[in-house]
This record gives sequence, structure tokens and C-alpha cells, in this order.
Amino acid sequence: LSSPSGLTHESHKKDVEQVYLRCSEGSIEWMYPTGALIVNLRPNTSPASYKHLTVCIKPFKDSAGANIYLEKTGELKLLVRDGDRSPGKVYCFGYDQGGLFIEATPQQDISRKITGFQYELMSKGMASDLHTVSAPCRPCSDTEVLLAVCTSDFVIRGSIQDVTNEAEEQESIIHVGVNKLYRQKSKVFQLTGESGNWRGQIKTPLECGVKPGDGDFLFTGRMHFGEARLGCAPRFKDFQRMYKEAKDKGLNPCEIGPD
Repeated sequence: LSSPSGLTHESHKKDVEQVYLRCSEGSIEWMYPTGALIVNLRPNTSPASYKHLTVCIKPFKDSAGANIYLEKTGELKLLVRDGDRSPGKVYCFGYDQGGLFIEATPQQDISRKITGFQYELMSKGMASDLHTVSAPCRPCSDTEVLLAVCTSDFVIRGSIQDVTNEAEEQESIIHVGVNKLYRQKSKVFQLTGESGNWRGQIKTPLECGVKPGDGDFLFTGRMHFGEARLGCAPRFKDFQRMYKEAKDKGLNPCEIGPD
């Protein structure tokens, strides 16, 4: 988390400050923005791997006071306009496409403005996942399901307890009751209540029209900005079938107990 403040140089409204971020994910909060801020992402990986990275930023809901540009060799491309109210929108670009240049917009009272966003760096292969980006509602093929089991941030067997829709953010929240936890990268699914049941929430686009249903599913997906995002989610009995078929042929990409 980086939190520079414009009040420290209010008399120098044309100042340009530089911030260097070493983490692969985090957030930046620019309080009382004046002048401009250059954000240099320098992950602790080999420079040779930079060309394989994608950067994604997600502005805070109340972020205001500055425009965010993509800058390369002095050329600016507007990424997020000050005052753009697109809740939950994520902006992604290739690491080699440039860096972030944040320029404060003229304000009568800068003390009421804070510009901020979360950021993530990921491999281009992960960021361009066909299922989650191009066609998030399309059913997965058997091959995609088996690969998702091996590569996802979370893999669970569970049931849909409820679904709540957030029209403003165009998202559906799936409330999941967990019957078996195979893997989770973050503690999204936790023990709750005296009953000792595991529960958690998974988000997916509202357009997918997810509804509560009977039976167990195999939920897979990735973590983005601290939230579980749904990937492939076949009915569990279908997963058992495709897993057994692949295992009998020696084609399953990784081992996981289907029961």
C-alpha cells in the first residue's frame, strides 16, 4: 500500500513524483492530489519476464481528483477519466505497453479528493483466460474443467445456498456451502457458526443469470482483487464422469480425489 499526499507540495502544482512498487499486487492511494504521479511497477522477477506480464487496475469506488493515463515514451493514453463511475470496472494492459501516469485535475478543494486503485500483475496467459474474459458464461469443455482443477486458485465441491444480484456492479454473488475443500489460495471459504459448516462467496457476471439449484457442483476459479471469481463449475456428477474417463486413459493433467 502506497499513500503519497499532494498537500506536501501544494505550492508546486506542476510537480511530478515517482512511486516504485515491488509487489505483484497491492493498492495505491493518492491523498489530496496535485501535480502528477508516475507509478513504476518493478516486480521482483527477471526483467526478461516483463513482456509476459499483464497489469490490471481496479479504481476505488470513490476515487476522484485525477485522470489515470498509460504512458510510454512521452505519449499518454487515457485509461480512467476523473469522475468515471463504473463500479467494479477493471482496466488491463500489457506490462510492455507502458507505465501509469496519474495527473491531478484542477480542484477548488483538493482536501476532499482521494485517487486510489488496487493493482495486480499476472501472466498474460492467466489474464487472457478465454473462459473468464471472452466468454464468462460459456459452459466449459471436459478438457477445460480438468485443466481448471489443476490451475485454479480455488477448487471446492459445494452447493448453491443463495444468489444475490448487484445491479449497479452488474455482478451476481453466489453463496456457497462447501462439502469438500480441495484447494484455496486465500481464505475465502471459512468455517462459520456453531454448526461448523464451511461457507464462502463467489462472484460472476450478472449476465450469466446464475440461480439457486439443487445438487453439488465443482466450483473452480481465480482470485482477483481479493474476490473469488467463478471459472468452470460443472455439476459434480459430471466432473466425476470426466475425471474417471481421463484417468482411465491416462490423460488427466493432475491428480485430485473425485469423491
